[in-house]
Amino acid sequence: MPRLVIVLPVAALRVGDSFAVSAWPLHVTVLPPFLTDSPAADIAAAMADVARTRPPLTVAAGEDALFGRRHDVPVSLIVPSEELTTLHQALLAAIRPFAAEPDEPAFTGPGFRPHVTQKPPARLNPGAVLTLTQLALVDMLPRAHLAGRTVQAVSPLREP
Repeated sequence: MPRLVIVLPVAALRVGDSFAVSAWPLHVTVLPPFLTDSPAADIAAAMADVARTRPPLTVAAGEDALFGRRHDVPVSLIVPSEELTTLHQALLAAIRPFAAEPDEPAFTGPGFRPHVTQKPPARLNPGAVLTLTQLALVDMLPRAHLAGRTVQAVSPLREP
């Protein structure tokens, strides 16, 4: 069963891009990982429908924090914005029907804390401003013939 995630990459990704966990390109996770029995193409179509209704996002990096079960994953928090929260909620609504378990923690909208995981030496410094223009659907399960995480689909956010 695929485990997928939807991200806003800092630099554009392409379908088929693959990377190890330690080499994830910088991104804002806009919809946390979820399990699904649905074809990636169906989820990609729902993601594209949302992307067509949203303009590119300008976001700012806030303070650093530690995430993860052991609070040992350094991240740069993203200053909350109505546009980012609304995008998260729209994706949540569009993708929920495809989730294997609708009550999975990935679908807890109020707990959404936008951030960019730091991958030394890559990181966002507090105050950095980014314009994010693309959504990417990434398969989180490594495959023997690939480097690790693999981009299944990308959708540009509509031009304003």
